[in-house]
Amino acid sequence: MGGPHSIVDFTGRWTLRREIADRQSGRHGQFDGDAEFLSDEDGLSYVERGQLRLEGQGAMTAERRYLWRATPSGVAVHFADGAAFHSFALGGGGAEAAHWCDPDQYDVTYEFQHWPRWRSIWEVRGPRKDYRMVSVFER
Repeated sequence: MGGPHSIVDFTGRWTLRREIADRQSGRHGQFDGDAEFLSDEDGLSYVERGQLRLEGQGAMTAERRYLWRATPSGVAVHFADGAAFHSFALGGGGAEAAHWCDPDQYDVTYEFQHWPRWRSIWEVRGPRKDYRMVSVFER
């Protein structure tokens, strides 16, 4: 199957593994858990839960929530409170998006070439941030 063509293609549960490389501190981290896209009245609700392990610290339970909304060309991702985060196009092997949160720049690349296995790669830079986060989603 090619990449996703609508947000409906993301519906359901995914195994999620994330590698985090903090270039400022030289520390690494890993997240293992699952992500679930649930239908709601406006699109999809995204919830990820799992264990986060950071170098020099014990494992901790972590959770994140987002709202995914269909747009004419793809997906608009919002924070759980409804504030806009970023948007990206669907229908190809990947997409890119960006989010500015003063003073930090968040850039993401979505890779769908091996759908239904896909990745999001975040590059985050700012005065006190410089890290790369690679998330792999699999059914």
